[in-house]
Amino acid sequence: MAGGTKRLPRAVREQQMLDAAVEVFARKGFHDTSMDAIAAEAKISKPMLYLYYGSKDELFRACIQREGLRFIEAVAPAGNPLLTPHEQVRTALEGFLGFVDRNRKSWQVLYRQAIGQQAFASEIDNARERVIELTAKLLESSAKHAEPGTNFDVVAVAVIGAGEAIADRVASGRIEVAEAVDLLDDLAWRGLAGRKKPE
Repeated sequence: MAGGTKRLPRAVREQQMLDAAVEVFARKGFHDTSMDAIAAEAKISKPMLYLYYGSKDELFRACIQREGLRFIEAVAPAGNPLLTPHEQVRTALEGFLGFVDRNRKSWQVLYRQAIGQQAFASEIDNARERVIELTAKLLESSAKHAEPGTNFDVVAVAVIGAGEAIADRVASGRIEVAEAVDLLDDLAWRGLAGRKKPE
């Protein structure tokens, strides 16, 4: 263990461990990641890692919870009641895709690694359902020219699904955030009515 790390506060050390875990999980995947590899990445002993996180599952869950909170913080400005519903949707898209761009490994862990693990998929699914519900409400409140009988839940599912696919491209550097936001923004409103976006 490096000489200068022995007296770090517990909270700081925990964050270092989670940073290392996200790095290794994103690079190697859940199944191929070992606690040895995470301990090495964090420059600590494996017994210390187990002292803080009793198992790989527990450590992975802690990663999901932390990255999920960071994601929520990134999209929180969309809840500003002074924004119009359409501005809220666009702000949410900017927050979401901006988070993915700045935290590409977090995205890999949150949505590509976690969703493929039965033990963790329900946590991601529950969070996704909350996002879909919120998106549907925002779309419904701002879509003044939507066709009668529009199923806003289905439109929200389509927008979120497209958003996840585009987020993968943002995470791989194949599309810029601004272009991705414009694309999804247009998709949402064209999907509702094929008409001009609300002001």
